[in-house]
Amino acid sequence: MTKRKLPRTDSVQELAKFWDRHDLTDFQDELEEVAEPVFVRATPIKVRLQSNEAKAVQKIAQSKGVSQEELIRQWVLQNLERRKNGRMTKR
Repeated sequence: MTKRKLPRTDSVQELAKFWDRHDLTDFQDELEEVAEPVFVRATPIKVRLQSNEAKAVQKIAQSKGVSQEELIRQWVLQNLERRKNGRMTKR
């Protein structure tokens, strides 16, 4: 019988599939205790938009083939990078 190995992946979906088909007790000799969190969750932030603004974001997101949340995240990251590089203009 070949010894099964724990998966080496960061994908939550792949890990969930693996553990749906396997039992933890089969891998006790391979487990190790960790002191720090393995999966760090993002911090959600609510953004209130007017109806017409939300519709505009939805249209742009659809045209780019991404979710509204991902589009807004991209915009925030782009602006943070600009600020970091000193390219933000004062208003």
